[in-house]
Amino acid sequence: MKNLNRLLLISTLASALSLTACSKKEHSHEDGEHEHPSHEEGHQEHGHGHGGGISVTHYTTEAELFVEYPPLILNTESAFAAHLTWLKDFSAVNQGQLLVSLTGGGHPEERVVATVSQTAGIFRPVMKPQYIGKRRLQLILTDGTQQSVHDLGEVEVYPDAKTATEHQAVAEEESGLIAFTKEQQWKIDFATAPAVTRAMRDSVSAIGVIKPRAAGQAIVTAISTGIIKSATNDFPHLGQKVLAGQTLAYLSPRLGGDADLAALSLAIEQASITLDQASYERKRLESLLTLEAVAEKRVIEARQQERLAQANLTAARKRLATYQGGEGGIALKTPISGTVVAVNTTAGASVEAGQSLLQIADLDKVWLEAKIPESELSRIQTLTGGFFSLNSLSQAIALEIGKNARLVAYGGLVDANTRTVPAILEFSNPQQQLRLGMTVNTQLYTGVAQNLVAVPASALSDENGQSVLFVLKEGESFERRVVKASIRDGDWVGISQGLIAGERVVTRGAYQVRLAATAPAAMGHGHAH
Repeated sequence: MKNLNRLLLISTLASALSLTACSKKEHSHEDGEHEHPSHEEGHQEHGHGHGGGISVTHYTTEAELFVEYPPLILNTESAFAAHLTWLKDFSAVNQGQLLVSLTGGGHPEERVVATVSQTAGIFRPVMKPQYIGKRRLQLILTDGTQQSVHDLGEVEVYPDAKTATEHQAVAEEESGLIAFTKEQQWKIDFATAPAVTRAMRDSVSAIGVIKPRAAGQAIVTAISTGIIKSATNDFPHLGQKVLAGQTLAYLSPRLGGDADLAALSLAIEQASITLDQASYERKRLESLLTLEAVAEKRVIEARQQERLAQANLTAARKRLATYQGGEGGIALKTPISGTVVAVNTTAGASVEAGQSLLQIADLDKVWLEAKIPESELSRIQTLTGGFFSLNSLSQAIALEIGKNARLVAYGGLVDANTRTVPAILEFSNPQQQLRLGMTVNTQLYTGVAQNLVAVPASALSDENGQSVLFVLKEGESFERRVVKASIRDGDWVGISQGLIAGERVVTRGAYQVRLAATAPAAMGHGHAH
């Protein structure tokens, strides 16, 4: 068996050494077309590592490197297939240059530079080592002002293929791994992240509703029966921004009894005549007073009658103006600044006394009212905050009391009907994205925390009641792993069993990886050769 493995390895190395004699064409299984690379590229792009080949996955803060290359042999061309991905968005590196460097071992540095091949993300430098022994291998990506240094540590440069074969261990391929190539990853919304150990805060589930603050809402009502008139050419509408004290509309009270517009006009005429008479009488008495023909008391009384007549005329005119055009009527003003969130009437509509006409709310700061089940109350030691999401797929919004939230109330009475206790948190509503009345999935922190291996919540999927992750074993190989999920804290989920810190999991694109395992044909091969 050992001899058979050795023969297979020698055969593979011979294939690697003959790369320059191979066809200088690139072939994609996905579209079946052939492309002709430039003369200076002059090497094939390979898929997954061949037996006896070396493959490495390496990360920096900027990029991921997945490289495949044959053992390094003196004076022999070794073709590298380096797949480079920007970690900021997991896109293929499509420009720049890749430097391959061999240093150390008491020999001069050897280096070779390559630009991106015809397949974005893949660089194909060819190194022809001139010195044997242990050397330090580095692959350095430079793209404008960015640089990503991938130090792969010490490697051995062998004097010949036979020696390389004798020293290379034949790696047994793990069974059950899922092949999902870099080319496939680059085409979809894909990302991975390492599992980390972090303090995970325990929480309890609650029913949450987004509500306006107590002082952050106002309802404009009709103070009497009447007709609504617009204060401007634009009647209040949903989403309109208003300021405290702003007149939004006018209410023209409805005439009662036998009153009509003619009667109001007659009242003005009568008040005007009464005022004229009072003015004439006051002037007459003032003239007699200068002749000392009347008592001063009568003049004072005449002046008072004139003022009273003037007041009656003014009131009569206002009563008539209420039912005429312009700005007549009772001004309906908003007591707070905010946004119009409800309009229950229109210009010209008849309304009844006490009817709700407009609702104004301050959406910059809102309340999360969470109703905690009675059975969960004993778990809460100290209410320190919580998090909520609009649905199971949306990103969680974390609230921490004393940082970005304020505890308004934590009820001391269990509701007799719902058997819940309310907790109210006040927080800012950026860009007013949250709408009043929304029901949200809410978790409230209990004040208890423990250190756990954790992954982003998006990495976890439920398969028939099992918590499943897809773990990156190598650049293009993944393992489906059943784990035991524990505490969820915002966008993180603790894993109590089945995963260790540092292992990298798929956080976006897990569905496509699962599809590659169950129906490879549906995903296509996608690897350039």
